[in-house]
Amino acid sequence: MASNVNPTVRRRRLGQELRRLRELKGMTAEEVAERLLVSQSKISRLENGRRSISQRDVRDLCNVYEVEDQRIVESLMQMAKDSRQQGWWHAFGDIPYSVYIGLETDAESLRVYEPQIITGLLQTRAYAEAIIQGGSPEASEQENDKRVEVRLRRQSRITAEKDPLRLWVVLDEAALHRMVGSRQVMREQLEHVLEMSRLPHITVQVLPFEVGAHAGINGQYSILEFADAADSSVVYIEGVTSDLYLEKPHDVQKYTVMYEHLRAQSLNVEASRRLVERIAKEYAR
Repeated sequence: MASNVNPTVRRRRLGQELRRLRELKGMTAEEVAERLLVSQSKISRLENGRRSISQRDVRDLCNVYEVEDQRIVESLMQMAKDSRQQGWWHAFGDIPYSVYIGLETDAESLRVYEPQIITGLLQTRAYAEAIIQGGSPEASEQENDKRVEVRLRRQSRITAEKDPLRLWVVLDEAALHRMVGSRQVMREQLEHVLEMSRLPHITVQVLPFEVGAHAGINGQYSILEFADAADSSVVYIEGVTSDLYLEKPHDVQKYTVMYEHLRAQSLNVEASRRLVERIAKEYAR
């Protein structure tokens, strides 16, 4: 991007403000859609930040909501303009989870539970290449190479010298034993996890097999939190053909409580490192 504006975050903030204006006016999304002769789904997508919004859309909505303060209208119009800029990830073409990348790029902290693999932000190139190829066997080599480069580029958020992303990862023990690539790839990958876990802003815990049934039994998810109070936390659940973003306070709170249970059931940081180190040595044999 030409500036530090994050288009994904701008869309979220703009959508939240438009929703607030609609609710102040006492109108439903259906009523607004009827006034503008558009679908209700369009209004919903504009408000949840999943759809690009034009300055014309903002102007029309402000007219419906009878916003008289021109400064507010101009501010919202500028946000709409900023939201149509492109993030760094757009240079790689059509990325299925581009909305998530935009959120991750602006997040202050990220909590992740991974039941199957090492989380993307901690992957080595060799591991990323093997996991992406294995997970997308019908994709072209060019497509998989692009996904690898995007994954590695995302890692700049945890290696930045200034304001790095605060990362907390709970890894299921299965992720350590699932051999991806080769024994050498796994040894180097686990050694990398150990190295990264010693950084002050990164915490890694392992959920051991002996725990049995646990709070994360339903699968992987992430919780993103932002420095700006105007940006609500988001729960991200990755899917095969589509992803799920949960922003309602009740949903976020439920997943947050689940994560606290996962942390409590996991080995502490030092015990987790010892387990990772032991398994890494086994791969070296």
